[in-house]
Amino acid sequence: MPDLKTAFAVAGIALLVAACSATPDPTSTAGTPTPTATSRPATRPTPTSRTANVPQGPYVALGDSYTAGLGIPEQTGATAGCGQSTGSYPYLVARSLRLKLTDVSCSSATIADMTAAQPTSDGTNPAQLNALSSGTALVTVGIGGNDIGIIDIVTKCTELDLIPALIPGRSSAGLTPCEDFYTSGGTDQIQQRIRAMTGNLADTLTQIRERSPHARVYVVGYPDLLPVGGDGCEDALGITEGDIAFLNREEVRLNGTLKQVARAAGDGYVDTYAPSEGHDACAAPASRWLEPLVPSSPAAPLHPNAAGERGMADAVVQAVKSAS
Repeated sequence: MPDLKTAFAVAGIALLVAACSATPDPTSTAGTPTPTATSRPATRPTPTSRTANVPQGPYVALGDSYTAGLGIPEQTGATAGCGQSTGSYPYLVARSLRLKLTDVSCSSATIADMTAAQPTSDGTNPAQLNALSSGTALVTVGIGGNDIGIIDIVTKCTELDLIPALIPGRSSAGLTPCEDFYTSGGTDQIQQRIRAMTGNLADTLTQIRERSPHARVYVVGYPDLLPVGGDGCEDALGITEGDIAFLNREEVRLNGTLKQVARAAGDGYVDTYAPSEGHDACAAPASRWLEPLVPSSPAAPLHPNAAGERGMADAVVQAVKSAS
């Protein structure tokens, strides 16, 4: 029924906005045991070196809500309002590799919050790079989505597509109100935003190298939020097939840029998109790694659920171990 679908879509937008402005109060942080750090080489090892061992020493996780595990039980963290979870990929990676974790990721973080304090709904998260030291052995960086305004983009698409996506008995494959909006005048505004953030990310990776010269650093890409063809997403997101395909292409561009910047800096890149294909927000609830506008599992709308964080953790662990 169109009226019921519309109600769900509108409710989803409200949930999405709420997820960006408030997060559950964290509980006390659960530490992760670690063996004693061993001495490190005088120069920073490259992520592709097969002679280096799995890092032994402190692990620092930097990033946004996809790193923090927003909405996934059990919420934790030193800074209220950041939405960190003990089920997030940093915690899972730390347990798998037996590293001592310092997780400073925070919901709504941008690249600017790597070097400046970030106010949250319940506190202030210190500049994330402050957690780094010369003894840091492993760093993961999951950032960039908020710099291009991905949540605002999806919300705008939902507003523009709500009516055409829910017209009964009509394919929405050729309808692209959102793409038309973001590419009006022949310029892809989202692609411009992606290009604009590359220099800031490159500068951040340089600063990480300066603060932690012996650490192995990995930029972690974003998992597959939307299916390639856009099929089956109208009910879950209220966005047309054509615009779902458009948004998917933009995510692929974002990940491609993150990979390019990481490689240019001599750092590793963790692909979480490929292993998550088929587990997008429009997949069946039992196989989803990410939730739609109205989640069926504990997680924020359009964010990884517990299965998604486990999948991302597996990708990070595999990248680290394959470089050893």
